[in-house]
Amino acid sequence: MKTIKVMELQTLIAQNVRKMLNDRGLAQAYIAYNSEYGEGKVSKILNGEQKMTISDLSLFARVLSVKEIDILTYPDVYVPVNAADAEPVEAVLQIKLKRDKKDQVLKLVFGDNNIEILNK
Repeated sequence: MKTIKVMELQTLIAQNVRKMLNDRGLAQAYIAYNSEYGEGKVSKILNGEQKMTISDLSLFARVLSVKEIDILTYPDVYVPVNAADAEPVEAVLQIKLKRDKKDQVLKLVFGDNNIEILNK
């Protein structure tokens, strides 16, 4: 696992917050307007003039309507491994065939067992 220095992490967060704002056509003032922070404080944090805290990261995430992890991974979105498997996919295929073709397709799909399956 790669070790990231605190300053590198703060720089990464600041860059990603700026990218998110830019991609949405917003200015830093948007964060100030939608939080208890003034524009000066937001600017100092994002420019590295003031140390960024976990609370700052949480505030940015709340204002931008994302999870904290998604600021770190931006533009990618973090998806837990088990979330992809949570909902099974079901597909239904319907094909209209003439009787002789239907028998051929069933034999192709089920092999010689198609008679047993149809009789059950």
